[in-house]
Amino acid sequence: MTDTAGTGALPVEGVPAARVLDEIRALRAADRPTHGGRLFAYVYDPGVAGLDELAQAAHAESAHVNGLDPTAFPSLLAMENALVGAAARLLGGGPGTSAPDVVGSVTSGGTESLILAVKAARDARPDLTEPRIVVPVSGHAAFAKAAHYLRVALDPVPVDPVTLRPAVADVAAAIRPETVLVVASAPSYAHGVVDPVAEIAAVAAAAGVRCHVDACFGGWTLPWLRRLGAPVPPFDFTVPGVTSISVDLHKYAYAPKGVSVLLHRDAGLRAPQFFAYADWPGYTMVNPVIASTRSGGPIAAAYATLRHLGEDGYLRLAEVTRDAVAGLADAVRVVDGLRLLAEPESTVVCFTADDPELDLFVLVDELTARGWHTQPQLAYAGLPASVHLTVTAAVAPRVAEFGPALAEAAAAARAAGPVVLPPELLALAGSLTPEALTPDLIAGLAAGLGLGAGAAPDRMAAVNTLLQAAPVRLRERLLVEFVGLLQRPTW
Repeated sequence: MTDTAGTGALPVEGVPAARVLDEIRALRAADRPTHGGRLFAYVYDPGVAGLDELAQAAHAESAHVNGLDPTAFPSLLAMENALVGAAARLLGGGPGTSAPDVVGSVTSGGTESLILAVKAARDARPDLTEPRIVVPVSGHAAFAKAAHYLRVALDPVPVDPVTLRPAVADVAAAIRPETVLVVASAPSYAHGVVDPVAEIAAVAAAAGVRCHVDACFGGWTLPWLRRLGAPVPPFDFTVPGVTSISVDLHKYAYAPKGVSVLLHRDAGLRAPQFFAYADWPGYTMVNPVIASTRSGGPIAAAYATLRHLGEDGYLRLAEVTRDAVAGLADAVRVVDGLRLLAEPESTVVCFTADDPELDLFVLVDELTARGWHTQPQLAYAGLPASVHLTVTAAVAPRVAEFGPALAEAAAAARAAGPVVLPPELLALAGSLTPEALTPDLIAGLAAGLGLGAGAAPDRMAAVNTLLQAAPVRLRERLLVEFVGLLQRPTW
């Protein structure tokens, strides 16, 4: 009999449930491991037994609840308000604090939270025809995305190559009459260092400008690390001049993706974030966030996760993570040719190579071949290429294994030598403009790097070397084209 089910997403005849799940499991086999402490980016694993099952069950309970109308689904409203309250209390707001009137919204992730923070700041100043935002170059790329989407000018501020932080004087100098928002990170994603938030917020307040603290990455870890005795500088609503904060619950609150919280010091600051529209014959639309229809599943899963772990659980996880960070940093220190780009302040270990014979991109491939999945970061504006490790509690049992693996991978990378691209290819990368890229040229570059439709090469060192040789704008265009090659429909 002919199999009429086919392999596409929409078969002629429906496929039995068990077979569909088997197909998904087979596809998942090619993914990076989301559990087990060997993936240092993209996922956050606490290593807590039973937590996945609880979150999945809670997600299923509310998966079909629609956040479009909180009056129709008060359960979702109650859980959202509880999540906002928990985040606000953790970050220095709420009754009995200097920020008693904090309000917030639950979003789908850090990027949406940052876009909405920029929107609120922009829309609060309708008198400005060309609004601007001031962002350190170490600020998350989502601010550039927000500026692009919302047609707001981006004024980047350099960071010191040693401290990896912006100078407060440079931030102050970048503020103009058209500036609607100043940004600080706690910590920056790339290097894991906390910006001088108190000083940045002070210069923003003196100029009458909002100050947003991007704590998407660290907002749910820094408070616990402070309780454990770490010298965490002030960064939250205890700092005068901080007007909004973002914190992702799907990072170190260990909730499933995607749940973030955007907090404002008071309701007046939040009001421009909303979108309302009544000039049509359908229902009056009012949205606090970008999406209209929103599944209650992620929110319920986050609520269940926070309730189950509690403050004592998060404190224990922060302690385990802190110790894992220290162990990984020690592993980097003992490998000749490698050095920490910054002393760890949060949950990031970031290192670079001082030995020209030790190619970081080859090292990353060698680690991947040994089952360790790290994140390479390209050189930028005087900052060297580096390797980023996002450290979670699940990494702790693996720390003793990582040191020998890193030393072995470094030896293999030295033996292999740096990636050498043809001189004509490097010359092309250095001279081309994005506008000069033709489909044939892109196809030739992709083929030479092992990139094909729907498939990426096993080793990425050559790709990263080419991207690093390209100017920033060309690098962006190449990435767009290369990813576009991967995202092709299956028929």
